[in-house]
Amino acid sequence: MKSSTEERPIKTGRIPPGQFLSKRFPVLHYGPIPPFDPETWTFRVWGEVEKPLTLTWQEFSQLPRTTLTLDLHCVTKWSKLDTVWEGVSLKTLRELGLVIPTADAHYVIQHAEYGFTANLPIEVVFADNFLLATHYDGKPITPEHGAPLRGLVGSIPGRDDLKDVYLWKGAKWLRGLEFVAQDRPGFWERAGYHNDADIWLEERTA
Repeated sequence: MKSSTEERPIKTGRIPPGQFLSKRFPVLHYGPIPPFDPETWTFRVWGEVEKPLTLTWQEFSQLPRTTLTLDLHCVTKWSKLDTVWEGVSLKTLRELGLVIPTADAHYVIQHAEYGFTANLPIEVVFADNFLLATHYDGKPITPEHGAPLRGLVGSIPGRDDLKDVYLWKGAKWLRGLEFVAQDRPGFWERAGYHNDADIWLEERTA
């Protein structure tokens, strides 16, 4: 039986097949929560880019901010609507000239703590529904949700031009982005999850 905070709408236009609506924000990850030291933390961008980039936490925190309202859809079948996030858009980094992909860059590998990786096509990370997120609901992200930085991908209602993928495609505890020519499956894809992860096609497992 579903709790009083959850329901399964017949059709809303925003709930993908097989998902249930949740008012909670479940915490799901593999392994321990890593420590964060703002004095030693760095964020790197490398690979198929015109110039590698390394930022300290202080430098990253001074970048222009973007606020997004996103619907989140987890492969474990819960969906949470109208979540509000703040962080740095890859589009902003490109406009500032900090991250310029080469013509050979077709995919981006998110590198997180403990060697965890998540892969996405380059057009997804530069789309409006991907964010290098630092804040949730007006407050810094908590450690269990990926502090200080997580890759975040969600759905923007009414934006049929965007590719919507399951939440695992954004890495918690993010430390860098590697731009590559060829796709490279991430942690969960190597464990049997679907490489494309389209929420509307229920691409949960390979």
